[in-house]
Order: sequence, then structure tokens, then C-alpha cells
Amino acid sequence: VFGLKEEAGAPPHREVPIKDDWPGYSLDLFSYPAHYSGDLDCVIIPHGVIMDRTERLARNIMDDLGNHAIVVLCVLKGGYQFCADLVDRIKDLSHNSNRTIPMTVHFIRLKSYLNDESTEDLHILGGEDLSFLAGKHVFLTSFTVKKIVAFAESQTIGNICLCRFVLSDVGFEIPNRFVVGYALDYNEYFRDLSHICVISDTGKMKYKI
Repeated sequence: VFGLKEEAGAPPHREVPIKDDWPGYSLDLFSYPAHYSGDLDCVIIPHGVIMDRTERLARNIMDDLGNHAIVVLCVLKGGYQFCADLVDRIKDLSHNSNRTIPMTVHFIRLKSYLNDESTEDLHILGGEDLSFLAGKHVFLTSFTVKKIVAFAESQTIGNICLCRFVLSDVGFEIPNRFVVGYALDYNEYFRDLSHICVISDTGKMKYKI
């Protein structure tokens, strides 16, 4: 999660860096669907760590924007799991605090990858008119950010705070490797994987289109 345009006076956030030369956790240490045997190299971020970090991100949001209404813009499909978990954590904190955050959730959908390559042809469904976001605190849950930001800014949206789980100021900064799991896919496979993992060359060839 990161803030592309931070509010004046907002406290800085830190990401959790994962070094480029870190080999990841052995798959033998974790449970994962047997139908992906041989399709993964390692676990980059275990599910439990994801959930703990999401809890911290929710607390940061509460600290920064408690009592201010926000719009959560969930980018399907890869962002749906993080969006759901983050919203749940914020709701839990709001129910047990004097500070609350009124939230609405809006969904857009895009496809930006073919196999493991990002494509220039980005189709956004549900984003035809985002003018209602103008002037609001917007949290965007997505892994494909730059093109969406350019699109959102072309819609003259005001304050945009981007919430992205990987490669971010507040979430995790990971090596430049193709990762799957936690709703991130490779040609629609691996969304049912709880951990964030590195796909193997065997997996790429197996599910290549």
C-alpha cells in the first residue's frame, strides 16, 4: 500500500523490504494446493504475514483518516482479496473505537498481463466515469498502478491515495519476480493460493496461452 499523493502533514509510512537476493521460504514449510505441485519456486510472503501486515495498514489508515469518509476503489481481479481483507480490518477497528471511517466500495476491472508480460493494451471496465471520486479520499487496491493513476487523473479526480499490497511504501517491497497467489494470477490460475509465491518456469509453461 502506498500514498501517491499524501495529505499535507500526513505521517510517513514504511514498507517491509524483501531483498533482491532473498531466495524465499521453502515450499516444504507451508501448505498449498497439491494441484500446484511443481508449479512454484518458493513462498515470498506467507499468508499469516500478509494478514498481520494488513492489520497494521488498517491501523495506519485509521490513524491518518479516522472520521473522514473514504472510497475504496477495488481493481478486479487481482486486488479483490486484499481489498476484502483490508476493508474487514478497518471495519473491525471502527467497531471497537471512538474513531470510525465511513466507507463505500467501488469496483473496476482490468486485464494487463498476457502470460508473465505486462501489455500496453489496458481495458478498464466500470471506470467509464469516475468523476464521483473527485475531492474524496480514494484508496485504490491494485497491483497495476501507473496506468490506472494516469486514467484516474485524466478524470480530474482530487485526492488519490493508492493502496497497493506489493511494491509499496506501506506494504511489501519485493524483488522483480513474477508472483502469484492471494488473488494474483497467471492466466487465471493460482488465485486460490493463500500465500504469495514465485511461479516456476514449469508453471509458466504449463499454464501458458
